[in-house]
Amino acid sequence: MKRLLSIVLFLEDSLLVFLLSAMILLASSQILMRNAWDMGQFWIDPLLRLLVLWLGLLGAMAATRESRHISIDIVSLHLPRKLKVLVHLLTDLFASATCALLAYHAARFVLMEKEDGATLFLSIPAWVCELVLPIGFGIMALRFLLHALLGRDAESEVEEGEPE
Repeated sequence: MKRLLSIVLFLEDSLLVFLLSAMILLASSQILMRNAWDMGQFWIDPLLRLLVLWLGLLGAMAATRESRHISIDIVSLHLPRKLKVLVHLLTDLFASATCALLAYHAARFVLMEKEDGATLFLSIPAWVCELVLPIGFGIMALRFLLHALLGRDAESEVEEGEPE
């Protein structure tokens, strides 16, 4: 199981690197073509917007995986250990429920786009490009739920010597 998990994490990180590299190369080539030859490819700009969406969600998935997501944590810094564990449990459960709700509605949106038959640049179906929304939010919901069940976030901070 650990081998499979490490392969998934490697693929996730590799996809992040690939998307960021592709964005840099495409944007640079578009700028070069526009400035040097007064031309550009019509499909690069919408592709870059789509890659920003994919990169953002994949980055959020990676941040959630490593418990490095954005959080506002003013109160729990001064709480005793038992309350801190409870606060982390509740916030992880709330984040999981929120991401699950977003995944559900994103899936509904993708299904509507598929039924509509909308296409993007180069006749690519819009729903295929939007699949990152329900998948990304679904994975984040599962990761937050695992964090809540395993208590990883709270225990790693407790080990640093906070008051009990």
